[in-house]
Amino acid sequence: MAATPSLEKKRTNLFLVLSGIFLANALLAELIGVKIFSAEALFGLQGAQIGIMGEKFDFNLTAGVIIWPVVFVTTDIINEYFGKSGVKKVSILTVVLILYAFLVITIVTGLPPAAFWLDLNNQDAAGNPFNIDYAFNSIYRQGLGIIIGSVVAFLISQFLDATVFHWLRGFTGSSKIWLRATGSTLVSQLIDSVVVLFVAFYIFGNWPLSLVMSVAAINYIYKFFIALALTPVLYLAHYLIDGYLGRRTAETLIETAAEESKE
Repeated sequence: MAATPSLEKKRTNLFLVLSGIFLANALLAELIGVKIFSAEALFGLQGAQIGIMGEKFDFNLTAGVIIWPVVFVTTDIINEYFGKSGVKKVSILTVVLILYAFLVITIVTGLPPAAFWLDLNNQDAAGNPFNIDYAFNSIYRQGLGIIIGSVVAFLISQFLDATVFHWLRGFTGSSKIWLRATGSTLVSQLIDSVVVLFVAFYIFGNWPLSLVMSVAAINYIYKFFIALALTPVLYLAHYLIDGYLGRRTAETLIETAAEESKE
């Protein structure tokens, strides 16, 4: 039975909202990812010095990991209601927009700075000499290896997440969303953590493979616990979406997405 205009409008609005959340957080994560922060210092703790492959590491993470779990949670929600095709559409669109953003940044950082802008901002708050144009370019401009690595890792992890999600659904049916959502996220984030560092710093950089795997392990430990902590958000999202669409419509949408994802 064809959906009524009002239900089709709700379905479209839901996809737009979820896609907007997905796009905004993915793009922001790419832009803020140049900052590395200490998770221990955030809580006033000493460095963890976790031993991995003969190396000692603290939880020094890119700022992007703060909001990156939101992308994976949103992926699972889109997967649940719109299937693998919905995830692929929004993932490809996101990659195109990320590449567009980096193209614009490359052009903008190449523009000659105005003399008065440099003069007005030639000192920091402590009175030290400061080059605002250099700082601007350093923050926004990323190396080609990092851009390629992040895009490749993003696409692989998103498509893998969608596939694993529906593979697990074959065992869980419509119940245990926490299992298929968390399970698919943990698998996809493992691949994401390794691929982005491998491409960016091993293929295009000078990191030894042991360092790549060690840093990837630290990043994955963080993502692992965040994925578990965000499980209640999935149920909250389901509750809100089911209330918006109506339970019967929501269930029909979920079943349709599951059937289409088998093809």
